[in-house]
Amino acid sequence: MARFLVLQLARLGDLLQTRRLLAGLFARIGADGGGGEVHLAVDASLAALAGRLYPYARVHALPAHAGPGRDPAAVALAVRQTCGELSAIPFDKVFCLNFSPLGMAISALFPPEVQRGYRQFSGQPDKDRLLRLVFRLTRERRAAGLNLADIWAHLDDVPLAAALVNPPAAPRGGGLGVALAGRMARRSLPPEILAPIVRTAFRASGATRLTLLGTTAQASEARALVKQLDPATASACQDLTGRTGLGELSEVIAGLDRLLTPDTGAMHLAAFHGVPVTAFFLSSAWCHETGPYGVGHEVWQSVVPCAPCLESVPCDKGHVCRLPFADPALLRLLGGSAKVEPPAGLALFCTDCDGLGAVCRLERGEDPSEAGRRAFRAFAARHLAGQDAALADGTPEAALAERLFLETDWTLPPPGRDAAGEE
Repeated sequence: MARFLVLQLARLGDLLQTRRLLAGLFARIGADGGGGEVHLAVDASLAALAGRLYPYARVHALPAHAGPGRDPAAVALAVRQTCGELSAIPFDKVFCLNFSPLGMAISALFPPEVQRGYRQFSGQPDKDRLLRLVFRLTRERRAAGLNLADIWAHLDDVPLAAALVNPPAAPRGGGLGVALAGRMARRSLPPEILAPIVRTAFRASGATRLTLLGTTAQASEARALVKQLDPATASACQDLTGRTGLGELSEVIAGLDRLLTPDTGAMHLAAFHGVPVTAFFLSSAWCHETGPYGVGHEVWQSVVPCAPCLESVPCDKGHVCRLPFADPALLRLLGGSAKVEPPAGLALFCTDCDGLGAVCRLERGEDPSEAGRRAFRAFAARHLAGQDAALADGTPEAALAERLFLETDWTLPPPGRDAAGEE
């Protein structure tokens, strides 16, 4: 009987983006016919929701994130108990998806030859060759296009087909929803820019209900947004900021016709349920990395020269990536005009799936890095199929391999893995 463990100790969005890996492991168990188990370790705050989203997985709760009022002794006891449970299970593969102290400590419970992602090897932190490649891509993010969900899925040998992960986007009858902001404030639009967008999208949709979603910390932003809406739109508005737990949030989003959102966990919940997403990506958010997964979503992506930036570095350019979202041309496009071109610095992408995974296809505007991204995806597809040795000198793919691979990627692989990273 096959047993798999996935360690996903990050936040809500990351939990949802693990679906392709988890569903692929479960599908393999069903195809083999010999039975098996999929185990999922998450932060305790996400355990209940994880059990609802992934009913086929056995969920293990861990205190992965600090919180107010937590007793250090109780935290240590909870970690010890869960680690004892996990170490007693003979897992065939362990997928550690986060480079965190707790994740690495848990990975040390298992032999390195059964681990994928991050692991301990001879007492030292190590990671799969695919993850080494991903880290190098941070030097040229505009020309790279590999969704985080696909990176994690390809840590397994036979990932589930991308088109089978999330349902195709279709309205569910519950009106228009608005997710106000995510954890990264710079990735979100302020109320004075968001309000005209919401007003225009609400009128164009023909919806009769408008639902505001967010945490308690975003309640003041919700009030500021409502004040800037016209009376008809404001009267249709239901403000649920700070009033829903994760389970309730999932239920509300699952019934919407469409969700307007920055790069948030709510966005990934909508894609999970097949609810159409209109996303606004700016600052460090890059739709080719963390866009809504599945067929039929749309992303308005800021493509100003400094995007995507690093969230950890202060912006010295006056947040110019926000300016295109305040351009009246965007409002005319959201209102249904087919004659207007997107503002400079803004491009519309529509989501789809191909043999590699999720892909964002340019629909309106200009994308100077499109050719480079297409070449990279072709290179990545060959790499993940184990065809690197067949690259011909002088080709774009060979140039990418020369730039992105190091000798250490294929010398002295960990126990149980050959030079290509396979068993």
